Amino acid sequence: MKLELMQPRPELRPYISKMWVFENDKRLPDDDMKLIVPNGMAKLVIPFRNGLSGKYKDWYHLSKEASITLIGIADSPAIVDAEDDAPHGNIGIEFSPIGAYRFFQLRQSELKNKIFPLTDVFGKSAQVINERIANAGPVSEKIRIIQSYLLKLLSQSEPDLILDYCLRQIESSKGLVTVTELAKKTGYSSRWLYEKFIEKVGLSPKNLLSVTRFMQFYAASAKNPTADFFKKDIYHYFYDQTHFIKDFKRFTGLSPSAFIKTDNEFGHIFYKD
Repeated sequence: MKLELMQPRPELRPYISKMWVFENDKRLPDDDMKLIVPNGMAKLVIPFRNGLSGKYKDWYHLSKEASITLIGIADSPAIVDAEDDAPHGNIGIEFSPIGAYRFFQLRQSELKNKIFPLTDVFGKSAQVINERIANAGPVSEKIRIIQSYLLKLLSQSEPDLILDYCLRQIESSKGLVTVTELAKKTGYSSRWLYEKFIEKVGLSPKNLLSVTRFMQFYAASAKNPTADFFKKDIYHYFYDQTHFIKDFKRFTGLSPSAFIKTDNEFGHIFYKD
């Protein structure tokens, strides 16, 4: 497996957390979990060689080769795999929470834990870009086309300053700020913040905080699988070990002790340095 991180255009960097080109010479191994955990970010994926399947608990989608796919923000894990046992490649773009609503101006909760062809969301304009990317030769040209399209979408939206402030507070605190604190700092009620997050983020503030705290441990385990990550700093981020295990199982499907015994190289590769 080969993952190459790409640098987005300067105008897009505040809104894109990660952009990559992933390639593999065959289908992912059967003993690999192929598990993608929720990290609080929506994604675009463009398979340029072989198709790509994605499955949440109640949602399945097969992205055919050269089709732009929108993956909504999630709070449950997904299983992915190449369509055929053949070489596979895809371009991926992961949007920061302050980025997704700027590009995809619709109620974000409607995308939660779901996968769509981008044409289902944007219709003709997405179809035109889809065809241009399919007909483009080098991967670099495909990336240029999709970034130009994203810049056009970005130019058609305005920032929500209150929401962006809250999202930056969540990120900088690593999920430790409370909803009560956000309400106090912004002067808006927790109910108002809840509705704002559901509309423009897709998860409630409390839910996004849980995902953010969980990611402190998951990312650490991906970088160092032998570390005793599920005991260190638990009480800094969670009420107790039971609270941590409950959230960890919710986001991976397994307890921490069971998870570290599995092979999830594909899921981990996106968090390694």
